[in-house]
Amino acid sequence: MQDLFTPMTLGPLTLANRFVFPPIKTASGTPRGKVTDRHLTFYRQIAHNGPGVVILEPVAVTADGKEHPKQLCVHLDDSVAELKKIVAVIHEENRLACLHLNHGGAAANPKASGTPPRAPSVFTCTSVGVPAEALTGEQIDAIVDGYRLAAQRAVEAGFDLIEVQAGHGYLVSQFLNAKINRRQDAYGTDRRLFATRVLQAVKAGAPRMPMIVRIAGSEMSPEFGIAPDDLAPMLTLAQDAGALAIHVGMGTSCFSPPWYFHHSSLPEKPQNDALAWVRAQTRLPLIAAGRMGRADRVKSLRESGLMDLVALGRPLIADPQLIEKWSRQDYREVAACGYCLQGCLHRVRNGEPIGCNLNPEIGNPPLGQTAKPLKVLVAGGGPAGMSAALYLARRGHSVTMAEKGDRLGGQFNLAWQAPGKKTMQDGLDNLQHHVRAEVESVLTGRAVDAALVRDLAPGLLVWATGAVQNIPAIEGLADQYRMTSIEYFAGLKEVRGPRVLVIGAGRTGLEIAEKLGAAGFEVVATKRTDPIGSMMEVITKNLMLMRLGKLSNVTLMPHTAVKQFRADGVEVVQDDQPEVLKPFQTVILASGMRPAPGPEAELRQPVPAVEVIGDAAEVMDIYAAVHAGYATALKY
Repeated sequence: MQDLFTPMTLGPLTLANRFVFPPIKTASGTPRGKVTDRHLTFYRQIAHNGPGVVILEPVAVTADGKEHPKQLCVHLDDSVAELKKIVAVIHEENRLACLHLNHGGAAANPKASGTPPRAPSVFTCTSVGVPAEALTGEQIDAIVDGYRLAAQRAVEAGFDLIEVQAGHGYLVSQFLNAKINRRQDAYGTDRRLFATRVLQAVKAGAPRMPMIVRIAGSEMSPEFGIAPDDLAPMLTLAQDAGALAIHVGMGTSCFSPPWYFHHSSLPEKPQNDALAWVRAQTRLPLIAAGRMGRADRVKSLRESGLMDLVALGRPLIADPQLIEKWSRQDYREVAACGYCLQGCLHRVRNGEPIGCNLNPEIGNPPLGQTAKPLKVLVAGGGPAGMSAALYLARRGHSVTMAEKGDRLGGQFNLAWQAPGKKTMQDGLDNLQHHVRAEVESVLTGRAVDAALVRDLAPGLLVWATGAVQNIPAIEGLADQYRMTSIEYFAGLKEVRGPRVLVIGAGRTGLEIAEKLGAAGFEVVATKRTDPIGSMMEVITKNLMLMRLGKLSNVTLMPHTAVKQFRADGVEVVQDDQPEVLKPFQTVILASGMRPAPGPEAELRQPVPAVEVIGDAAEVMDIYAAVHAGYATALKY
């Protein structure tokens, strides 16, 4: 694996190492495609001692191919001047800059492009939900010329190489795919024609600029995904066009988003098989992309010959210093991405700049040292408290953190225990490690009380004691064998069966239902409102609902209020219709959380400044809690 950290020759290029930052939408731009300070900070953080090649977020070669309203642009008159700003930042860090060219086709977003999506034939990309119109010959010519102009502008902006998106269910792939391309003209009888013209146009616009081609090794959609026989010619075309490497991802943006975004719960074998298939089709070097943030997996794929370079996207957003730490074999120091999609994809889809649950510094200016060091007491060792303690310590404050429990982490300790979330444990372990290494004093088994405040005499009290379970007022509940969701995940009580009622079918309730259903319990999960799993990241929710749908012993009841527990059953009302369910041996309350009380006046009064953050202020997710701690540190 050590050869990954040494310089590599790729055609006429010399790369500082064998790592690549792949094209990831950042939503950091403006609706006019302008580059922002956040862009520049973000790409500088990634490039600093980072991957040999930094590929910018995708740009659409024509306006009708845009996917996101805040996407960078290449088709506008001022695009060259804007893109130059990012290229300069990457070059200042002695790394190569690559421009990723794409057209969404049916995956284009009408809200971003201002036009209906367009594709080889009429079909609907499920992630867009709007039927695509069939492209006319003139429209195809305009898009091809868009590739030429984009390549020309890449040269003018100073890029070192170009990447052409030819996979993942986007326009080039749509033309190659016999399941989607049903045209009767030359683009249908020769489905390679559009890809051929695109590669020729890129070469015409940038005749001396090196090029790589991105594909999905498998689109993981038997019904709509491109077949191997349709994909193999693209590899030949790329090789014949002089491409230097093939960048191999998975999935399609339209029909298999979990694979496209490499969700944490998916198995690794299909990706290994896809890489092996691509390796057998071409002699070009392969860049492997997707969930490559664990050194043991990278080492295994490298030693098995399934890749020549490694694409690290989200892992570098979680920890831009990852490559340096790997090179020193300092694996414990790495803030390991959990592949949860919460701080990155979920935010970008909502129009917010890309972020990370674990790394509130990404895209933000350096933290900096405080001019007025304080003695700080942090109450609570959950995500918000740990974050506040860590970043206040890094700012130069003298920090004591006190956690009343016997370990740090709060509800973060419980989150990774849910199905498909095991990879999140690594991020928690790293956060705990840094807190213990960098915070002056860490106390466990110690609640913050008046005596501790008096002894320490802090200048700042950060109250981050988290949340407590909301207990609904239901007649007869006190007579049931019950537990809270926190007690369940902490293993504090035994689950009795065979029947279990989960009150609350939000994210936590669904996680409990799936875990118990897989263990063989008969589970009913109720929710007063709909949709089930509201506020969840959409891919995570859809995967969970799909898994739950396969468990015949799990029943989800939206629009259902639990009214009374009786000896002979449970009264509920679903959609205004009363019903009596058979008795349950265990009731688990996942009915939401509420801020824990405090701090009381005797704690507040002796302290000059008090900040109440995280769930103690307002119940929130891990992303918001960690960022609340960081924001608190910035204030002092």
